[in-house]
Amino acid sequence: MLLGLLAPRLRPYRALLALLVLLQLVQSLASLALPALNAGVIDEGVLRGDADRVLGGGATMLGVTLLQAVAAAAATYTGARIAMGVARDLRSEVFRRVQDFSAQERGRFGTASLITRTTNDVQQVQTFTVLVLTMLVAAPLLCAGGLAMALRQDVPLALVLLLFVPVMTGAVGTVVLRMRPLFRGMQERVDRVNRVLREQITGVRVVRAFVRDRHERERFGAANDELLTVGLRAGRLQALMFPTVLIVWQLTTVLLVYVGAHRIDSGDLQPGGLVAFLGYLLQTSMSVMMVLFLLMHMPRAEVGAERIREVLDTPLSVTPPAEPVRVLQGTGRLDLTGVDFRYPGAEEPVLKDVGLVARPGETTAIIGSTGSGKSTLLGLVPRLFDATGGEVLVDGVDVRELDPALMARTVGLVSQKPYLFSGTVATNLRYGKPDASDEELWHALETAQAADFVRALDEGLDAPVTQGGGNFSGGQRQRLAIARVLVARPRLYLFDDSFSALDARTDARLREALRRETADATVVIVAQRVSTIRHADRIVVLDRGRTAGTGTHESLMRDSATYREIVLSQLTEEEAA
Repeated sequence: MLLGLLAPRLRPYRALLALLVLLQLVQSLASLALPALNAGVIDEGVLRGDADRVLGGGATMLGVTLLQAVAAAAATYTGARIAMGVARDLRSEVFRRVQDFSAQERGRFGTASLITRTTNDVQQVQTFTVLVLTMLVAAPLLCAGGLAMALRQDVPLALVLLLFVPVMTGAVGTVVLRMRPLFRGMQERVDRVNRVLREQITGVRVVRAFVRDRHERERFGAANDELLTVGLRAGRLQALMFPTVLIVWQLTTVLLVYVGAHRIDSGDLQPGGLVAFLGYLLQTSMSVMMVLFLLMHMPRAEVGAERIREVLDTPLSVTPPAEPVRVLQGTGRLDLTGVDFRYPGAEEPVLKDVGLVARPGETTAIIGSTGSGKSTLLGLVPRLFDATGGEVLVDGVDVRELDPALMARTVGLVSQKPYLFSGTVATNLRYGKPDASDEELWHALETAQAADFVRALDEGLDAPVTQGGGNFSGGQRQRLAIARVLVARPRLYLFDDSFSALDARTDARLREALRRETADATVVIVAQRVSTIRHADRIVVLDRGRTAGTGTHESLMRDSATYREIVLSQLTEEEAA
């Protein structure tokens, strides 16, 4: 899974990879040459009292060391650059994939998990990639080269080194295998901590209103403690690695010195050879430790790769058309014919055989009890999700055949929970039309009944907006969201209960201004308040996902028991008439 994720994303960096291999080859060969050079200085210079040989050999060793240091630094820089590039590409790929998700896929993963997969999981893969690239050639070369050079010095002592590698690998490999499930558990608990924290920050007003601070602290503490518990278990296993490596290395050193001393005493080995052997032991042990360090990070990177791959491989329920329609011949007529919608795995459909016609120059309203499918019906038009049956047509063309850019220009949606992005009032209003002038922005604000409070801000259009628009009230956010759609001037306006936070006076003024501004466009309004939609040209009544009536306010009061019940729950008989 991890290799399959990284391999295609490393291909654009082939030239840097070739340079990296060359640098690590130079670094490794220089490292392997040093113990042999040191042995020559000891045997031919120190023991014989030849100062020139000592100085000459020392200068050679210094030059080789400098070469090794330069190659190692360049290799580390190159490897880090490749790994960061791969991580950048991977984050962008995951982000683009999430952008293509419909509400269905986002609901399956959850916001907290998608954030963790885009950040923390990619970071784990990046860390592992850095380790692989910086040890890709060095570790096996140092291990194999150290053993080969040791065999050249003395075969019996080399056998001690040959025993070192399998013992070390077997001792630590067992620990590594047990770490993988723990790292998966850690990532899942990171998801949970993020989810709880996000809920508490977003819902802080509700928490304080119900004085649930202590409960939320305990809930976060429980999630945090679970992450701590799994992290400690993984940490204990990690802590076993380096003591194990050091113990085996020290025992091997003692054995080498013991055997080497006897061979020096018998004249079969020179003192410099023993020093070289100790150098090769250090290099071999370092290469094994590098591999083990790599294996230590591998389980967590594999888990991260699996979770990233889940996002990238998730099939889209809303896919762009193969041959999109890029031009519409019409003015924004909307037709829904026999529309069905069912969530995957649901026993009952949310919508069943729903029909709706909305014409340019008219206002069509949708009303119904909570859970009747009003917002779901509206979400089918801009393809937040696709209908599982029937047709959704804009100017006679199925929305599934429209080019996404054309869809964005044609359909303007103000959602039930308006969202503002961090920035300024102006940047939010220009979200659908980046080249809009200040005059267009003020005109849209006037229509949306938002100009007064924006003018009252110290910086006007340049006033800051925090994430989500948290520095504005609910009614102000709704009016700014309406103004944002008005700036884009689509053919088809969809208002999903977008007036719920407004007082009756502002609501009436806004609807009157919208009626003038959208006189030639198609307007569809979802509302809970009868006063918002009673003057609509056409009202569609939904009941449990089915059409329970269509007509004007007067005709529905006469012919639809469902509509009449909704109206009389809000108005008296006299007000309704």
